[in-house]
Amino acid sequence: MRRLIDSFSLPLMNNKELSTLLGALALAVLAGCGPQPPEANLQNLTAAMNAYLAQKGDLCLGKTRWPIDVPQREAGTRARNAVQMPVLEHVGLVSASTATIEDAKEGERPTEITVMRYALTEEGRKYFHTRETQGDFCAAHLALDKIVGWEARKDEKDASAVVVTYTYKIDAAPWTGDADVQKAFPMVDRVVRGAGTMQLKQNFKHTGNAWVSAEV
Repeated sequence: MRRLIDSFSLPLMNNKELSTLLGALALAVLAGCGPQPPEANLQNLTAAMNAYLAQKGDLCLGKTRWPIDVPQREAGTRARNAVQMPVLEHVGLVSASTATIEDAKEGERPTEITVMRYALTEEGRKYFHTRETQGDFCAAHLALDKIVGWEARKDEKDASAVVVTYTYKIDAAPWTGDADVQKAFPMVDRVVRGAGTMQLKQNFKHTGNAWVSAEV
């Protein structure tokens, strides 16, 4: 601290002003000597990526609530479930039956409509994964292939926030190779085919103990 203070040329001050300045300089020195987050490197970011993908590496379809009802009026349209559910039935993951439900539109009296109800088969239930408090129907699981690089987050002033670019390995369900599934779920097909070459990004921030994912 003496070396830092001696480098300043202090104007004439009263005792109170001098005491305030010296106190501020002391705090600056202490802050600079405090614990700093470890520099991001290949080793610690690889560990962070592996931990992240082990927990959140499932590639899912966004179908969290079952059974799924498709109104008869949507049959033959391009509505997502009207297209996708018959394909999942085709590969043996769901079964279909007709049902009648009440359709309540705002400001109108409920009316009964006929729906095609899709429920998971025994085989389909193998792909419904529950994470924390919510489940989803999943097609594959990603694992780290390699880290391509990383850089400081441009929207963060904190040096402990980085975005990692990586490639991945994939453990895909056998039914993702079906041509009809690939047409009905083009993003899933793209990710499956991109294993080892497609580059994804993930945000991380140092918490004081470890690098952890920072969702944005």
